[in-house]
Amino acid sequence: MRVVRAETAGFCMGVDLALNKLDSLINKSAAESIFILGPIIHNPQVLEEYAAKGVITAQTPDEIPSGASAVIRAHGVPRMVEEQLRKRGVRITDATCPKVKKAQLLIQTQTRKGRTLLLYGEGNHPEVKGLLSYADSGAFLFDQQKMLDELPLNPKNPYCLAAQTTQDREGFEAIANELASRRDLDVAVLHTICDATRERQQEAVRIARKVEFMVVVGGYISGNTRRLVQVVQAQNTPCLHVETVNELPFDELKKHPSIGLTAGASTPKKIIDEVSRALVAL
Repeated sequence: MRVVRAETAGFCMGVDLALNKLDSLINKSAAESIFILGPIIHNPQVLEEYAAKGVITAQTPDEIPSGASAVIRAHGVPRMVEEQLRKRGVRITDATCPKVKKAQLLIQTQTRKGRTLLLYGEGNHPEVKGLLSYADSGAFLFDQQKMLDELPLNPKNPYCLAAQTTQDREGFEAIANELASRRDLDVAVLHTICDATRERQQEAVRIARKVEFMVVVGGYISGNTRRLVQVVQAQNTPCLHVETVNELPFDELKKHPSIGLTAGASTPKKIIDEVSRALVAL
């Protein structure tokens, strides 16, 4: 069996920065409880490791005591949530991915000029909730072209188009081109999709075209990992999404002479290595 492993598989810059900030805070605050509002990244195995170190994942801001230390997750949080925490004296370490922070500020700048946000993203994703909070002139959220077509866009109002940083770039560009063809609309396009996401998706496509089967490793709640599965399946290549090596169906995989391997941006290298070793051993 030939195994082709993606060079881009594994932690992106934003995830590395977020975990480094959390590690630094843990080292400085050995005797103090540290809180995170929601998972710092979307990987259950990483979260279990931090829970074992005493890091507490709060589901709501009210669960974080006044004066406590809290880390803002890599996906960011809604602006009003951060303001609420600061008012209560919570000591905040901002681990928001720089790419997400840039998207937040671009949206804020454009909507303060009176543009309504058109956001291409998943409504239940924490990053999207944060991005929407920076839209001072209102927003429309959609996750497919059909939803955009049904929006009551007013030619008299200016708009700005942005995307969740881990969205499919080809899909976003198609949407941007479609809006540009509508001469009656004034739409400023904000390029908010992360380059690491684009490079990861492009490499996944290249590998998918060369192999008979693909394995994508990463958390099931990870948006960018699910997107990798989607772009691979769009190449008509069978694809399996797993979180750990224990989920691999070895008898089925033995049937394929070549297998591609990639992973989401929040997947630790050691988990990818375990899956890679298991595939090579076949």
